[in-house]
Amino acid sequence: MYRANVLLPVALLALLLTGNPAPTEAARILGILPSVGRSHYIIGAGLMKALLDAGHDVTIVSPYPMKGAPADRHRDVLLPELAAGHDVSGPDLFEYKNAPNLVVLYLVYNEFGPSSSKSVLEHPNMVQLMRSGEKFDAVIVESFASEVLYGLAEHFGGQLMVFAPFGASMWTNDLVGTPYPYSHIPHTFLSYTNEMSFWQRFVNALVAHVDKLYYRNVFLPKQELLYRRYFPDAKQTFQETLRSVRLAFVNQHFTLSYPHPYAPNQIEIGGIQIQPPKELPDDLREYIESSPHGVIYFSMGSMLKGRNFPEEKRAAFVNVFRGLKENVIWKYENETLPNRPKNVLIRSWMPQSDILAHPKVKLFITHGGLLGTTEGLYNGVPMVGIPIYGDQELNLARAEKAGYGVKLDYETISEETIAAAIGRVLSDPAFTENAQTISRRYRDQPLGPAKTAAYWVEYVIRHGGAPQLQSPATKLSFIEYNLLDVYAVMGLIVLSALIGLAALVKVALRRFGLLKRAKPKTNGRSAGERKKTK
Repeated sequence: MYRANVLLPVALLALLLTGNPAPTEAARILGILPSVGRSHYIIGAGLMKALLDAGHDVTIVSPYPMKGAPADRHRDVLLPELAAGHDVSGPDLFEYKNAPNLVVLYLVYNEFGPSSSKSVLEHPNMVQLMRSGEKFDAVIVESFASEVLYGLAEHFGGQLMVFAPFGASMWTNDLVGTPYPYSHIPHTFLSYTNEMSFWQRFVNALVAHVDKLYYRNVFLPKQELLYRRYFPDAKQTFQETLRSVRLAFVNQHFTLSYPHPYAPNQIEIGGIQIQPPKELPDDLREYIESSPHGVIYFSMGSMLKGRNFPEEKRAAFVNVFRGLKENVIWKYENETLPNRPKNVLIRSWMPQSDILAHPKVKLFITHGGLLGTTEGLYNGVPMVGIPIYGDQELNLARAEKAGYGVKLDYETISEETIAAAIGRVLSDPAFTENAQTISRRYRDQPLGPAKTAAYWVEYVIRHGGAPQLQSPATKLSFIEYNLLDVYAVMGLIVLSALIGLAALVKVALRRFGLLKRAKPKTNGRSAGERKKTK
C-alpha cells in the first residue's frame, strides 16, 4: 500500500510533464515590417514585442525603430528613407476620399505594395543583412501586396510566417487555404456587414471574383518577375514560396468583427498592440481629470492628418466643439489651430490607447481604421467614424450594426451633421453599453493575442514547420478547389442518363403501340399525285 501511495503521485507528475509541450529555446526571428504607415508598423511591432517578451532574439527590418526593447535580444535594421514624407508633413490622403475603394485597391497592387517591397530589397542596410550569411529560425513578413518579400524566408533559412494588418483579406487567406464565403463575409473594401441583401451578395461576389482574377493573373505574375530578379539563386519557385507559409496572423478577433472560417494555421491576434495603460503625461492627465463633463478624443489616425481637413470642414468641427460642455483632445498636426476654442487641446502626437483607457473619455471621433477601432472597443468607448478609404467603411458599417458607433459621411460634414452625430452617441447610453459589452467579450480570452502569437510561432519551430497544420487547399487549382471538374462530370452523367432514359421510354412506347412510327417524307404530295406523275 505504501509503495502504491508513493508511485501514484510520481506517475501523475510524469504524466503532467510529458503531456506539456517541450519548451522552445530562444529562437532567432526576423521581422519584415516594410509599410510606411505607422498603423501597420504598430501591429507588426506588437507581434515582435510579444516574441521578445517570450524570450526570443528578434531582428526587425522597418522604417521605424522599436522603443524600449531589450538591447541584448533586439536589433533594428532601419530603413528611415522609406518613411520620408510620411511624417507630420506627409501627403494629403483625404484626396482618396473621392476615389472608389477599388481604385485604392488598384493602387495597393500597382504602386504602394511593389514600390515598398523594392525599396526594402534595394536599401543598403537590407542588402548588407542579406549578404551577411545570417540564418533565422522564422521570418515574419507583413502581408500587404508584398509577396516578393516572402523569398526572404528561404534566403535566411527560416520558417515563413505572415501577418495581415487589417484582417483576413483574400490574399492572406489564399496563402493558407482559408475559405472566403462571399455569402456572409464582406470584401475588405466594401461597406457591407455579414448580413447582406441579395444585391449586396451579388456585388460582394462580383467584386471578390474580379479582385481574385486580377490578383492571380496580373498582380502575382508581376511579383514573380520581381522574385526572379531579387532571388536569382532561390531553390524554390515563386509558387512554391507562396505555398510555404506556415502561419498567417490576422489583425482581428471574432468579438470585434464577424466569425470567420479559418484554416488551423490562421490565427487571430487582433489588439496585439494594446499594452496595459501607462501613466499619462502630467498635462494630459490634469486636462482630462479636470474636465467636469468628460472628454472627447479626436484622431484621424497616423496617415490621415487632421490639419489637412479642408478649411470649411475644419471650421465646422471647431464651431461644434466650441459649443460642447465636454473638453476635446484633438490629434492635430500643426502647432496652432485657427480660432481654437478654450475647451480644445491639440497635440501632433497622442498616446492614444492610454487616453482611451481613461474612464473620463466618453467618445472617440475616428477615421475608422482597424487599429483605432480595436483600441476604442478594448476600452469600451463609443465612436463617431469618418471613413476615408480602405477598410474604414467596412469597420464603421460594423460599428453601426453592432450599435457602438455612428458613421459620419465625409462629403456631408457640416456643423449640423457633426453636432447631430456627437449628440446622438452622447445622449444615448446604449452606444456606451454596447461598446462595453464588446470590450468584456474581447477581454475574455484564455491567453490573449500576445501569448497566443508567441505560442504558435514556437509550435511551428518546435515541429519543423508543422506540416500537420497545412491545408491541402493551397495545392489545388481554382477548378479543383471549386469542384468545377467534378460538377462537370456529374452534369455529363446526369445528361447521359436523361438521354438514355428518354430513348428507353421511346422504345417502350413504340412496342406497346402508344407511339407510331413517323411516316416517310413525301415532299408534300399525296399518293395519288405521285401515281399520276409516274
